[in-house]
Amino acid sequence: MLSDSTTEKSGRRDFLKVKGKDIVDAEGNKFFIRGTNLGNWLNPEGYMFGFKRTSSPHTINEAFCQLVGPTETRRFWQSFKDNYITERDFAFISSLGANTIRIPFHYKLFTNEDYMGLNDDREGFRLIDSCVNWAKKHDLRLILDMHDCPGGQSGDNIDDSFGYPWLLTDSVSQKQYSEIWEKIASYYADEDVILGYELANEPIATYWEGDERETLNSRLEPLYKEVTRRIRKHDKNHIILLGGAQWNSYFGNFTDWNFDDNIMYTCHRYGGQPTAEAIEHYITFRDKTGLPMYMGEIGHNTDEWMSAFVDVMCANNIGYTFWPYKKINVSAMTGIEPPEDWQKLVDFVESPRGSYAEIREARKLCSESLGRSLLRQYIDNAKADKMIIHNSYIKAMHLK
Repeated sequence: MLSDSTTEKSGRRDFLKVKGKDIVDAEGNKFFIRGTNLGNWLNPEGYMFGFKRTSSPHTINEAFCQLVGPTETRRFWQSFKDNYITERDFAFISSLGANTIRIPFHYKLFTNEDYMGLNDDREGFRLIDSCVNWAKKHDLRLILDMHDCPGGQSGDNIDDSFGYPWLLTDSVSQKQYSEIWEKIASYYADEDVILGYELANEPIATYWEGDERETLNSRLEPLYKEVTRRIRKHDKNHIILLGGAQWNSYFGNFTDWNFDDNIMYTCHRYGGQPTAEAIEHYITFRDKTGLPMYMGEIGHNTDEWMSAFVDVMCANNIGYTFWPYKKINVSAMTGIEPPEDWQKLVDFVESPRGSYAEIREARKLCSESLGRSLLRQYIDNAKADKMIIHNSYIKAMHLK
């Protein structure tokens, strides 16, 4: 665990707790989540680089290895992790009036499986330790979100899986999943800057229907309960956040709302009408359970839509973190200017590379030397002092 320098109030650590439908601090003051997500940083997604079909971390890594080689790709990922998000980003987010940062992460950062240039089970702690220290300095809370779980919890690119939510059916994956959360909870048990642990992002995509969907959905709550039990062996302080099935949108499979005294639920929403009626099912579930509901992801819409929907969430006591904080192009708080000739790298990444012959053909679209230069320039452009600030987007989030 980190040092004992955590802020204390009235002789107590300031852990946030669930109290009815609210989150409160150690003094009993209501805490309303308002902030952003560090998407792409520890779980790369293709569209944030300007890619389409190459969408998950392992497919992006494979493409970069094919273009610039494994050694240069490892160097890229290490530099990416150390520069894409820094303390300057935390300071900027705090200056806007946000109070929470959700940190999506890949489970492999806590294993010896090869990921983003390393096979080191301490890498996740190194990166999140930095976030903990920055959050303390800039008065922010953190939500640790396992965005990519062992085996895959969603069955799509967002969980870096093999195209099926194996976590819900494979006992070996479930064991690893529980053990990683237990390790994280043991390490961060005394860190009150952490708001809580989000056990799994957007489990069980919408692609499965009928009996198969029902079976998968029925396994989610028991899995959450087992992981919570493992966490509570070490950590009785932090809130545990539970996402609904079908992209954090369906909560009908949850029945045992009181299995822990410090849990809450989290939903996501992209599109549709920005009205209370459109999220009535979330509000109804929140009122039925008497526990907080939090909009963990929202965004990718017009400024007018987002501003109107923030009004709805505030009026209905649903805190929010917008997705994402930073990426190439618009629809984020900040943007990354694509390097000149970036399209040549995109053309390579998006081209057919299903055979070795196709890889050789694709390499004609972007040379190795240009690829190296573009990846290095991309990291430089992503730094906090180079990023593009989208003020209208920030205003739509009801931030300064």
